[in-house]
Amino acid sequence: MTMNFDRRQLMLAGLAGTTLLLPGCQSAPRISLTEIIRRLLTYSSQNAFAMLLQPGGFYDNSVARIALPDEFGGGRGTTLLSAILQSQTFRDRLQRQLNRAAERGAERAAPLVADAIRTVSIDAAQEIVRGNPQAATAFLRGRMGPALLDAMLPGVSDGLRVFDDQVINRAVQSVTGFDMARLGRDVTRRAEDSIWAAIGAEEAAIRADPRRTNDPLLMGVFGVTNRL
Repeated sequence: MTMNFDRRQLMLAGLAGTTLLLPGCQSAPRISLTEIIRRLLTYSSQNAFAMLLQPGGFYDNSVARIALPDEFGGGRGTTLLSAILQSQTFRDRLQRQLNRAAERGAERAAPLVADAIRTVSIDAAQEIVRGNPQAATAFLRGRMGPALLDAMLPGVSDGLRVFDDQVINRAVQSVTGFDMARLGRDVTRRAEDSIWAAIGAEEAAIRADPRRTNDPLLMGVFGVTNRL
């Protein structure tokens, strides 16, 4: 399964690193564990970004949807909020705009994730292959550190200005001491968490049913692993 989305397309890496000989296949060629992990992460991130970069990709997905910051009342309005933020219609409109801004950040994140998958040095490959349903995602996130946050912030900040800036400005102005820069950082952190959550969910789904990739290597490895 190959998903194309212009410059954000993820690339498969070449074979390298530790190898695995599948049980019951003593005469078969040894398979690179590094290649297995790269393919798993590639399919997982391809699927996640293909979903997130659609219009409404964050807002329409329960895993990725970004909630309103606490200063805006979090998930529900309270009597402590200004009248404008107590309006459910306004709050829904505001939340949609924050999620649209997150899409701008994801556009910047996608190529960085692709490059990291292709180039990162993978240690403890066997433990990752045999690990928990999101082990590869957790490994990659740890290796990338704050790289996504740094890259996404300009895109998110731009999205906050471009998408219905009137509703954003009215919300910010209704909270004493709250500014656009602070909002941009908050949404960026939440968007990064959503990206990794989406990738992790895709990884878990592939591990559970590798046939969805139509990739013989992943079907062979995780089909065997799931039976152990």
